[in-house]
Amino acid sequence: MAGPTTARRGEKKSASGRPASPPSRFGRFRLPRLGLRRPGRRGVIIIAVLVVLLGGFGAWALYGSDWLRLERVKASGTDVLTPDEVVAAAAAPMNAPLVSVDTGAVERRLRAKLPRIKTVDVSRSWPHTLGLKVTERTPELLLQTDGKFVEVDGEGVRFATVSAALKGVPLLEMTASDSPGMRRFGTDRLLRAAVGVARELPAAVRKGVRKLRVRSYDSVTVELTGGRTVMWGSPDEGAEKAKVLAALLKAARDARHFDISVPSSPAVSGS
Repeated sequence: MAGPTTARRGEKKSASGRPASPPSRFGRFRLPRLGLRRPGRRGVIIIAVLVVLLGGFGAWALYGSDWLRLERVKASGTDVLTPDEVVAAAAAPMNAPLVSVDTGAVERRLRAKLPRIKTVDVSRSWPHTLGLKVTERTPELLLQTDGKFVEVDGEGVRFATVSAALKGVPLLEMTASDSPGMRRFGTDRLLRAAVGVARELPAAVRKGVRKLRVRSYDSVTVELTGGRTVMWGSPDEGAEKAKVLAALLKAARDARHFDISVPSSPAVSGS
């Protein structure tokens, strides 16, 4: 009688001596071979010709056809300026291929002709439009000269001259022409110092500001409505000074003179 490990008659064994698995009733599955062949010389030539033709057609469509030419220039984001002013200053080459328009040159022309423009984004809008998205400078102070007013932005840039003072924009008075501070710091730095003070003023206080007077870098005075004055000192510690001033104006409503040049030791006087 055969032992338990004796193979059955007719049963095939594997290389390890164990009975092999019975063949699948469905047979073995084989992946079909894909009939991909490298293109011959003639095929390569045809493909190269097609690439050249497509490239030539694309170049003609961009530069030689009437399909993609500049027909319209659109300006947006203006406030004081008008869209027509911006479009005229851009001097974009109308009817030129849109792809050939030098957007960098358009931007430089706009900034040179219209200093009120702080930034401008020049973009192509296919198939026929050039877009000009403008951001204008915002006046922080006004300098009075020869009966007119020069607008100064938050970077200290003098960008426009207007005939009437803008409501809500403080007037700047520079009285440091012969002072040592002028020789040491120069007009531009003193101007930026005044702008820094103006930008730090709390919004509620800014509405009542009439004038900023600059005698030196360390001596900036703010004149408020109602005859009130604020000795601000230097532009340093501007955020802290702004907080102290807002608190003093609420706590000492009848005061007329505020000294916050040293914000840790403010002083109030007058009634």
